[in-house]
Amino acid sequence: MKQLKYLSVFVATLALLFSLGCASTSTQESTGQYVDDSAITAKVKSAIFNEPSLSSAEINVETYKNIVQLSGFVSSQADINTAANVASNIVGVQSVKNDMRVK
Repeated sequence: MKQLKYLSVFVATLALLFSLGCASTSTQESTGQYVDDSAITAKVKSAIFNEPSLSSAEINVETYKNIVQLSGFVSSQADINTAANVASNIVGVQSVKNDMRVK
């Protein structure tokens, strides 16, 4: 009976530690947040690719906690504005950091 009690405590402790391993901190995303950010990144990349006025091969997209960062090189300031507009219109995007440069 005593072994069952120790085993129960051990399993409960293990479950608690496992669930805390998936939690987010101020410098690290939770597993769910990582998946959400990956989905947002894919949606932004797709939207930029489908925008006929942009050369998507030179635009990089990264997402961290629903904040999208655009970087890379484009041919005009209008392209920078268009890419930022496209990214900000995606559902789930909280804000856009625009680090793109004109060639």
